[in-house]
Amino acid sequence: MGEGTTVLTNAAKEPEIEDLAKFLNKMGAKIKGCGTDRIEITGVKKLSDISYNIMPDRIEAGTYLIVGAITGGRIKILNARPEHIEPILNKLEEAGCKLTIEKDTVEILPPRRVKAVDIKTMPYPGFPTDMQSIFVSLLSTAKGTSIVTENIFENRYKYVQELNRMGTKIKVEGRSAIIKGTRKIQGANIIATDLRGGASMVIEALIAKGITQIDNVDYILRGYEDMDKKLRSLGVEIKIVN
Repeated sequence: MGEGTTVLTNAAKEPEIEDLAKFLNKMGAKIKGCGTDRIEITGVKKLSDISYNIMPDRIEAGTYLIVGAITGGRIKILNARPEHIEPILNKLEEAGCKLTIEKDTVEILPPRRVKAVDIKTMPYPGFPTDMQSIFVSLLSTAKGTSIVTENIFENRYKYVQELNRMGTKIKVEGRSAIIKGTRKIQGANIIATDLRGGASMVIEALIAKGITQIDNVDYILRGYEDMDKKLRSLGVEIKIVN
């Protein structure tokens, strides 16, 4: 609604940005170029009320696929956009998971133990940085040694210290995490450090022996609506206290 035309260069290309532009344009905005690295916005006098269905959360879809992969559980994700999570699906297949992919569903049938894979986070459409910690949880139980390299954000391995308290064998060297797979995961009292790191701790707790207590759970709930209810529907013993 600003006067004149604004141009954003070097813009991110994630599908969420395209979806936002579709929403605003339906309200009467004039936005072009979303999904490219150059976005042009021409100001308008007003926006109108509308009804709009927001796109599915691709990181949430990827997270629950990892839940299936780490537990050996067969899980079907509904209301998904497989074209938005291709790098995640590719790495799951590389790790030995069988996937049934349809227009708006993905079903995972994992092996008893996944294989180690190497990952490098990249801008969209590369492997998403928001799935880095979540995939590290899976690879911490894989057969073999994996190397995950974080190319987007610095200081995104704060969660590793907490996972190692559970028995994982993860070593951070600069932008890379070296993960030696192990099955000896123990429950512990740990602290969520951020949204995705917290989710990785929940995933690790699913296969840990005994009880895991995760503090600072507000971080996790900010990005996963009804996570406890969804996991309980899959048979997980989980509850939110306080």
